[in-house]
Amino acid sequence: MNRLEKRYREEIIDRLTERFQFGNRMEVPRVEKVVINMGVGEASRDAKVLE
Repeated sequence: MNRLEKRYREEIIDRLTERFQFGNRMEVPRVEKVVINMGVGEASRDAKVLE
């Protein structure tokens, strides 16, 4: 289990349950996918930037 998933299960689900007054932990929305995007505009012009 990665850090994000562990924190979500141990801390965030409980907070969301209290905040939105869910009657059950299974009512809390789940994280299905995390996408990280990084722009490398300058690196496309100059390869030394990545080093």
